[in-house]
Amino acid sequence: MPETIDSALRQARARLAPGEAELLLAHVLGRDHGWLYAHGTDPLAPADAERFEALVARRVGGEPVAYLTGRRGFWTLDLQVGPDTLIPRPETERLVELALERIPADGPSRVADLGTGSGAIALAIASERPQARVVATDASPAALEVARTNAAEAGLANVELRQGDWFGPLAGERFDLVAGNPPYIAAGDPHLAQGDLRHEPAAALASGPDGLDDIRSIIAAAPAHLRPGGWLLLEHGHDQGAAVRALLREAGFEEVETATDLEQRDRVSLGRTAPSAQRG
Repeated sequence: MPETIDSALRQARARLAPGEAELLLAHVLGRDHGWLYAHGTDPLAPADAERFEALVARRVGGEPVAYLTGRRGFWTLDLQVGPDTLIPRPETERLVELALERIPADGPSRVADLGTGSGAIALAIASERPQARVVATDASPAALEVARTNAAEAGLANVELRQGDWFGPLAGERFDLVAGNPPYIAAGDPHLAQGDLRHEPAAALASGPDGLDDIRSIIAAAPAHLRPGGWLLLEHGHDQGAAVRALLREAGFEEVETATDLEQRDRVSLGRTAPSAQRG
């Protein structure tokens, strides 16, 4: 009796986390979840069964689902991802929400996204604020190629991608808001050798003995790239809020605060440069 879609999923579910079997088989067949459920009794072609089993085995071996399918949903976007980029995570959507609260919906603004990777943050902001001009930087040419593909697929023309480290490609430019999800894991953290993190680019994850080296660099350089009253927003680890707030205050930022994610963990710290004295 030939294997069916239901039987293949049932066997795979016993080896994978909830929902992963469906994601992988939908990818193999080029269908969505609804189709899988509606055609559960359909036979699964031997070639498709073989491809599915190969992906299941790779996932059991620890490879991230997003790298196996080459896609990950973020905000309202379906993004291409790969081993050259971090996998966009739901908690980073909190950074996007906070940024959008500070970018006018009905007027022009200049926004920078540092270390854009797949382009997740930059493209989410650009999609919600079509009058904003978003410049996204990344040191990795391979990551920028992925971001470029995602921008084209989303049809977003208000994003410019530049290669370089943090503010390196932005010399002499100032922005209304700068956002970023820089590396913030301590170099010796055991989590780097566990789970999906084992497969993601190390340079995009770890930053010095306490995980704050890149955040220090960004905060120190940010005032020269922000307009009066401009905002800096940085994602960081759940136990780094106090340290990042202190760095922001030392650099002269005002209205410094830390926002939590859906699990009530410190996730994003932000501050504002002093407004211009010429107001009024």
